[in-house]
Amino acid sequence: MNTIEEKLWNYIDGTCPPEEQLAIEQLIATDDVYRKKYDELLRLNSELDMAEMDEPSMGFTYNVMQAIRAEHSLQPLKSRIDGRVIWGIAAFFIITISALLVYAFSTVNWSAGNTVNIPVKVDATKLTGIFSGPVGKGFLFFDVVMGLFLLDHYLRRLNLTKQQ
Repeated sequence: MNTIEEKLWNYIDGTCPPEEQLAIEQLIATDDVYRKKYDELLRLNSELDMAEMDEPSMGFTYNVMQAIRAEHSLQPLKSRIDGRVIWGIAAFFIITISALLVYAFSTVNWSAGNTVNIPVKVDATKLTGIFSGPVGKGFLFFDVVMGLFLLDHYLRRLNLTKQQ
């Protein structure tokens, strides 16, 4: 903004000192450039005054925001787990368990009779290091996250049934 506009805006707003106000009045009366710019700024100021709108009340704003929140909370989640993924995971576990059972039954000595002689030697000191490595910690972290996810899903479903 140039100095002419600054001086005229200060004059229109009434923020200039009285001496400067008298000097600007004389310039408007005598100088065509100042008079034209003053008329232009007065028209702009009157249009801005007419364009100003009142703010809505706080109650109205609050009600609108609550309606938006309620609308978004009732919508189902955008992401949905595909049923094929669930069936794929279930198939993986079924195949894995079946393979383990086939292997276990194939290694059994069926002619041994009723005696079961399974040598199980577990050193308890080696079990403490299972979950201390990065793989064990990652496994525990994954289990905790999945448990929290399932708990959240259960609580949301419980909350929806209470609201209906």
